[in-house]
Amino acid sequence: MDFHNLVAAAEAILFASGDPIGIDKLGEALELDTSDTLKVLLGLSDRLDRTGSALEVVTLEDAVQLCTRRSYEDYVRRALEIRRNTPLSPAAMEVLAIVAYNQPVTRGFVEQVRGIDSSSVVASLVEKGLLEERGRLELPGRPIAYGTTANFLRCFGLSSLDELPPIPEREGTAGEPVTLDAVIDAGDGETAPAAEEPEGGAVSADD
Repeated sequence: MDFHNLVAAAEAILFASGDPIGIDKLGEALELDTSDTLKVLLGLSDRLDRTGSALEVVTLEDAVQLCTRRSYEDYVRRALEIRRNTPLSPAAMEVLAIVAYNQPVTRGFVEQVRGIDSSSVVASLVEKGLLEERGRLELPGRPIAYGTTANFLRCFGLSSLDELPPIPEREGTAGEPVTLDAVIDAGDGETAPAAEEPEGGAVSADD
């Protein structure tokens, strides 16, 4: 199969999948190694950019997803009658920051850092698809460990957790939880536009 057909095949797989698909799994389907699979994805991304497509390839850690560009979000929402989300609460942003920078962590760890019960906030973030269970720790009671998801990366415009900015030093706020908004503000001077529930960001092919 020539390069053009490989690019087309990758596009078909990503569109049919809808959800993020592992680069290794995509490579297996195309019968390519990781290096050549990345070249095909780059070719697909270049073609979508060059033709002015409403779709783009989004990298999420070791997975990729075909999404609509944010500039077409309003049209997609109107056509599919998707409600616009309310931004996450400060409490939710605090919990996300704690988990993102320390994962995998237990709910007890989050509550120790925040100094307040966080069960409902954690449950809400799991329901929104921003946090997920990562198994149980080998500790008394075997508590559930939590980590961030691919949706978390997509909503905050990150390709991987390595892109998280360093936690800023803040005077006069010792012991006060740092929110993800504050970290991102300090990192690039701008709050991430997708700091909302998953459907508030780019829309995947099957949303």
